[in-house]
Amino acid sequence: MTTPLQGLRTVIHPVADLVGAKTWFSDLLGYGPYFDEPFYVGFEVAGYELGLLPTGDPSDGALVYWGVPDVEAAVADAVGLGATVHTAASEVGDDIVTATVTTPHGAIVGFIYNPHFGGS
Repeated sequence: MTTPLQGLRTVIHPVADLVGAKTWFSDLLGYGPYFDEPFYVGFEVAGYELGLLPTGDPSDGALVYWGVPDVEAAVADAVGLGATVHTAASEVGDDIVTATVTTPHGAIVGFIYNPHFGGS
């Protein structure tokens, strides 16, 4: 793969009940989300993103996103290695780009470009 992985950035949990999940995670963490909209709820946890996605499929399980400098290039690299596109690359707000692929073995792998992430 020519696109380097920069480390883990985000874990997103697809949820059927956004309000219930937001309450549960707020109780677990001891604080509320920093981003709270009907389409996505985000918590900052030790410098990483824990997200709740009401439009995702809970049967996919938690989606883990690896930081990359170019999401489209990472998807192309993964597809070249036999993966299929699960969710196409798209800008999700604030110049953040995400995508997921399904590996030939059935795992879902996410890629994220987040210009606001402080890590390398």
